[in-house]
Amino acid sequence: MSVRNHRPARDVGVSYSAAYTSLLPWQVRERRIAPALPGRRGLDPDDVYAFLDRVAVDMAAVYAALAESRRETARIKRELDRRPATQDQAR
Repeated sequence: MSVRNHRPARDVGVSYSAAYTSLLPWQVRERRIAPALPGRRGLDPDDVYAFLDRVAVDMAAVYAALAESRRETARIKRELDRRPATQDQAR
């Protein structure tokens, strides 16, 4: 399997395992990728794809957490809207 198509193994419904630590912003900013092999120009494609895949996994986790947070916020708002007005006055 090529590096580009490889995804870190993760359990469904579970955040990162101990074997996989998420990237921090400074790690992304300071990442340096090796140049391509002699005779080729640019950066090593395998290194680039591996890094991009890792960034994509972390971004997917962030978006999933954001979506869950929004669902929870909507649920709480619905519950507050259903609360009888007498409870508001009692507080």
